[in-house]
Amino acid sequence: MKYTLTKNANIAQVQKECPRAIEMLLDYGLNCANCFLNQFDDVEGGAKLHGMTDEEIDKMIEEINTALKNDK
Repeated sequence: MKYTLTKNANIAQVQKECPRAIEMLLDYGLNCANCFLNQFDDVEGGAKLHGMTDEEIDKMIEEINTALKNDK
């Protein structure tokens, strides 16, 4: 079953369910993916804390989901 990342996904839950998505979030500079406080943040909140705009967040989510879909 393929994983689909959403803006409101809890980062700690993503870490448990799809480590590959966490790797990609780190590539986008969301170091909160490995922070012990990640249990309190969703993807959108973490991205905004790192200065991303709504448009950048939407693009990141789309790109990550495309990559996850294409992963074998």
